[in-house]
Amino acid sequence: MAVALHGHAPAAWPPDAQYGAATPGKIGMWIFLLSDAFSFAGLLIAMGILRSGQPEWIRQGEPALAIPFTALLTFLLVATSLTNVLAWAAAAEGRRRAAAALLAVTAAGGVLFLAGQYHEWFGLWGPGLTEEGLVLGRSARASTFYVITGYHGLHVLVGVVYILAVLARYLRGLATAHHVELLGLYWCFVDFVWIFVFSFVYLMP
Repeated sequence: MAVALHGHAPAAWPPDAQYGAATPGKIGMWIFLLSDAFSFAGLLIAMGILRSGQPEWIRQGEPALAIPFTALLTFLLVATSLTNVLAWAAAAEGRRRAAAALLAVTAAGGVLFLAGQYHEWFGLWGPGLTEEGLVLGRSARASTFYVITGYHGLHVLVGVVYILAVLARYLRGLATAHHVELLGLYWCFVDFVWIFVFSFVYLMP
């Protein structure tokens, strides 16, 4: 590629391997993820504003959050990012069976995360936060907790459905490594956002 620089003779630029490599699907996914990041940022900022305006953030009778249990869920969700990346690598190398297995493991991890979140809220093998006194609408802490974690949980649920849809198409030969890569962008974003949710909602003193 030759261009004129300030009236001088044309100069040849070295070829760029990434020039024109982004597909419309990838560009669209990045635009969606960027806009989605603003929605999470807005929720976390709103929580910070509400929290700074209340002298007592934890009302009497409200339980503490189970940080060790949620930390385990966080590790599980982050681990699914690794299995998702490995699935894309396997698909790119043509190892279809390995790619399908890794996608299934990723979806299973998402389901386990949702089950853990359900247990945290309502209880599966013990009392949940709602039974212990953290009820939606009774305090700003309870409302922001359920709205933010629920909004993220919705993203995980959509991601699990997305993974299963791509997996079904991949097994029938209708999806390629490119589709697995687009899926990976969404799933890694969901995992990355959870790090911020966990840090601000659970760990902030």
